[in-house]
Amino acid sequence: MSAPIEDYALLGDGRTAALVSRAGSIDWLCAPRLDSASLFGSLLGDVEQGHWTLRPADPDATATRRYDGDTFCLVTRWESAEGVAEVTEWMPIPPRDDTTGAPAPQGGDRTDVIRRIAGVSGRMAFRQELRFRFDYARALPWVRQTGTDLAPELTATAGPDAVVVRGGALYPHGHSHVGTVEVGAGEHAALTLTWFPSYRPAPPPLDVGASGRETAAWWRDWADGIAHEGGHQEDVRRSLLILRALTNRETGGIAAAATTSLPEDFGGERNWDYRYVWLRDAALTLEALLGHGLADEARAWRDWLLRAVAGDPADLQIMYGLAGERDLRERDMPSFPGYAGSVPVRVGNGAAEQFQADVFGEVLMTLGAARRAGLAESERSWSLQRVMLRQAEKQLDRPDNGMWEIRGDPQFFTHSRVSLWAAFDRGVSAVETDGLHGPADRWREVRDRLRAEIDEHGVRDGCFVQHSGTDEVDAALLLIPRTGYCAPDDPRMLAAVERIEQTLMRDGLVMRYRTATGVDGLAGSEHPFLACSFWLVEQYAVTGRTAEAEALMDRLCGLRNDVGLLSEEYDPIGRRQVGNTPQAFSHLSLIRAADALAARRHRKR
Repeated sequence: MSAPIEDYALLGDGRTAALVSRAGSIDWLCAPRLDSASLFGSLLGDVEQGHWTLRPADPDATATRRYDGDTFCLVTRWESAEGVAEVTEWMPIPPRDDTTGAPAPQGGDRTDVIRRIAGVSGRMAFRQELRFRFDYARALPWVRQTGTDLAPELTATAGPDAVVVRGGALYPHGHSHVGTVEVGAGEHAALTLTWFPSYRPAPPPLDVGASGRETAAWWRDWADGIAHEGGHQEDVRRSLLILRALTNRETGGIAAAATTSLPEDFGGERNWDYRYVWLRDAALTLEALLGHGLADEARAWRDWLLRAVAGDPADLQIMYGLAGERDLRERDMPSFPGYAGSVPVRVGNGAAEQFQADVFGEVLMTLGAARRAGLAESERSWSLQRVMLRQAEKQLDRPDNGMWEIRGDPQFFTHSRVSLWAAFDRGVSAVETDGLHGPADRWREVRDRLRAEIDEHGVRDGCFVQHSGTDEVDAALLLIPRTGYCAPDDPRMLAAVERIEQTLMRDGLVMRYRTATGVDGLAGSEHPFLACSFWLVEQYAVTGRTAEAEALMDRLCGLRNDVGLLSEEYDPIGRRQVGNTPQAFSHLSLIRAADALAARRHRKR
């Protein structure tokens, strides 16, 4: 059976990530980037799709785990009748450049995972099992012994990929390799795995001790820049760290999640690849980073945006690859049986070809927030925003797929229309308040036209609705106040909140919309979407429902796993996380909710 999604912890090096189960198995690793083909893929199947397991030989050994402070160095403490040992795992980040102080570029030469065992008491034997499956479990590599008795080494090669494993003897066992490592009190053993391009020589071994210190220092130095006043300190810090781990440190692209095809509906077809950069998600992430003093990431993301969307504005996509790639064609991977039998497993994402009108507003709002936070506009960045507004105006009469990326018929979604309103509102503000050059009168005219349309078609019986032509609501309406379109206590907003509570709440958590209406064009259903529940916390907080906000916030933070990770959704009946993980949308929404609660407490004082 598939391990529960909440059983996984994240290791990251700022380019890719590994998922490690509570049982000590690395079940997902792509190299050298998050959106590269997998080397280990049992997360989406079973051991046949590849894994690297390290755990005590004693099956009754128990484990507790934690991150080493503000890092992604995972410490798992194993206890058994024979002894106690700790396994510390990390993905090295290269040391800083002595001249610039920035992390030295790693390029595409290597990706490393280190697993260091330290004996605490008694004596404990650990068993390794290693099964390689490259290229999304489609390639069985050629594996050979390349080391010596004193320095054991195993090398696996298939196509462009090669992996060398060092530190413990491994022997063939069917299509796997197995071995045993034993440590006593005060003893250490280090196991390392290095991916490298198969057409290059194997990289030299790392200095494990120095690597651990440098990697921990890199994460701690970054976390030292976090500014947060208010409650939920640990939750906010870990969430910001997760957002940083999902940000490619070389390109600035912010991935929506580290995984693909973890299902929204167990056994169903709602399985999507989230290892790409959604402009909306990245913009909201940027706001969260800006709000906590992390301006360098804002600048890096703006530079990424300028590169990604360069060219004809008509070609604007709602999502891109981590370096701005445009070709994200969706395809099925039958080499994976799917998490809990959920198929198809998908690579790429067809939503890249959708029209989602809200993206214009999200980007313009975020760049406006960056400007107010002191990130000066360059001639190129303001030019981009003007071009986006020109393109948005051409699309005014076009229905869209909405922020939920429906695969049914496009609609005039109220949230999308409000976001378009916000785009033109920010354009007007940039000219009138910030002194930038642009056709403010024209933008004001478009903005006012949109308001009239929304007030007429986006409201029914005094309540904001999901889209024109329905009396349904969706959770995206909770985002309307943050655009400035109306106050949080606007009667239309309060009516929408009441309707959301009546129709979209499942066991106290918020669904995105009612799938039973068929609006998304997909079979099956889904579970409460964690970001939506955090949005409700924010709405409660800003409208004075403080006790309800705090109670819901405490419950939501309690859904994090033992190392602070949240996936996309939550099943309150099965009491388990659902969907891709860790999910940037969930964590950035946690941060916004915590900030709203902190602001409310400050106002009360």
